[in-house]
Amino acid sequence: MRKFLAAQQKYPQEALEKKVAGTVHIRYTINNLGKVTKTQVISGIGSGCDEEAQRIVSLLKFEVAKTRKLRAEFHKTIRIHFRLPKQPVASTKYKYVTPGEKQEEGSSPSKGYSYTISWQVKE
Repeated sequence: MRKFLAAQQKYPQEALEKKVAGTVHIRYTINNLGKVTKTQVISGIGSGCDEEAQRIVSLLKFEVAKTRKLRAEFHKTIRIHFRLPKQPVASTKYKYVTPGEKQEEGSSPSKGYSYTISWQVKE
């Protein structure tokens, strides 16, 4: 079920812009046919995440055992997690050549030394 919910989940654009992350608690009702009929946000985080959580929970379907022609409803609670997607890390490299060391095309390497410095910048 978690794999299904993760595959259906779309992070709301408003939540991405505001960098909203957290967990939405949803209470939902399953009818006698196994379909989700009602969803209610118990605790939400806003910015469109509550509505998205309700949307993906309403897509669920369950197998319900036949109970002697009784039409029972089941109430369940689920947590839907919203985590910000990881952003790519930019890397930068600089090369430092010692003073007095000049390498021109076609010349042999000098006896100096050089450093290559690289680091990663998280945005």
